[in-house]
Amino acid sequence: MIAPRFARVAAALFVFAFLMQHPALAEPATAPAKPLVGQQGKDAIWVPTPNALIELMLDLAKVTPQDRVVDLGSGDGRAVIAAAKRGATARGIEYDANLVALSKASAEREGVSDKARFERADMFATDFSDASVVVLFLLPDLNLKLRPSILRMKPGTRVVSNTFEMGGWLPDKSASLREECDFFFCKALLWIVPARIDGAWVLETGDLAGTLSFKQEFQTFTGALTNGDTVTPVTDGKLTGDSLGFSAGGTAFAGRVRGDMIEGTTLSGAVWKAKRAN
Repeated sequence: MIAPRFARVAAALFVFAFLMQHPALAEPATAPAKPLVGQQGKDAIWVPTPNALIELMLDLAKVTPQDRVVDLGSGDGRAVIAAAKRGATARGIEYDANLVALSKASAEREGVSDKARFERADMFATDFSDASVVVLFLLPDLNLKLRPSILRMKPGTRVVSNTFEMGGWLPDKSASLREECDFFFCKALLWIVPARIDGAWVLETGDLAGTLSFKQEFQTFTGALTNGDTVTPVTDGKLTGDSLGFSAGGTAFAGRVRGDMIEGTTLSGAVWKAKRAN
């Protein structure tokens, strides 16, 4: 039988050895530090988006419980939590470990930790292509750096930004706060990722046989309808996700892009379709 004093020493040594292997358990739990407005991060300084503007941004994007929302540079998690409260599955990507911990604690406190998740990651090295809504509050140069990845996302994906634009890709809609807003950060901007139609398409419908050629500039496009020796300009071209409309020779066309096919009707009701040329 081991003497009591030696038993206590042995137990203490066991606990010490265990804690050396699990150092996190040896430290008292501390709450994440509150961030300071203007603190420097990896790519930008941290400034919170006003809660009223977050709600306006989510309204503009028409966020529903069916959506998968991602906030790139999610900060203290408020936009992700607001989306989760609407029933959406929401994800925050943030490089600052303390802000990630703060966001997780806030989601737990708000009762949405089952819908809101946060990860410490570099937004420029993370796959977010499964999102249906992208939330941004980044300076224009960072928006431009993200723009190629966003434009490769599924047509119809909605992108909302606090104040800052995307260069030549003009927003489809915008809205501003009328109240609860100081001089800065009052505006919400919305883009809808357009289908990619640039290039030649072969028309496969009766009298409309010929070739359509499109020159796309984000959600707008021009081009020509060629039938034999007749070339008719394409005008008023507009894309909203995978839906498109344009005019050619006095005929208004509407359709939907489905990969390498476009199917639709003219204003008079005639059915038309086109296949991407090789």
